[in-house]
Amino acid sequence: MLKTILKGVFGVTRDMKVLLCDDSMTVRKKVGHMIQFLTECIVYEAVNGQDAIEQYEEHNPDLVFMDITMPIKDGLEAVAEIMTMHQDAHIIMLSSVGTKSNLEKALKFGAKDFLQKPIDTDELKRILTQFEEEQHV
Repeated sequence: MLKTILKGVFGVTRDMKVLLCDDSMTVRKKVGHMIQFLTECIVYEAVNGQDAIEQYEEHNPDLVFMDITMPIKDGLEAVAEIMTMHQDAHIIMLSSVGTKSNLEKALKFGAKDFLQKPIDTDELKRILTQFEEEQHV
C-alpha cells in the first residue's frame, strides 16, 4: 500500500489533504475510498466548482481531483480560478469520454494531469505515487 505522509516543520508529519470534487455522490464515495485505501490522507468533498473553490480556500489541500462537468460552476472555471489564486495548486482532472477538448483547456489553465472515468486503481496509484515523488524532490 502506498503511504504518503508529508513532512512539516521540524519533521512533524501530517496526513496529506485531498479535495475531491464531483457532482456525483457515488463517484465521490468510490474514488474517496480508493484514495484512502492507497494513501494516508484526509479527503474533503465538494459537489460543484464553486464549492471546490471555497473548500480549497478553507482547507488548502495538497492535491485536488476535479470533475469537469458540474452544475453552478464547472471544473474548468474552478481550475482557472484556483490556479489564479494558488499557482502551486496540484489539480488532477476527472473526465468522462468525450471531454478531450475540455481536458486540453484544463491543462492550459494549469491542471497537472487527468484520470479517465471510471477511475482505474492502477492509474490512481500512478498519480498518487507521482505526486509523492514530486513532493520529495
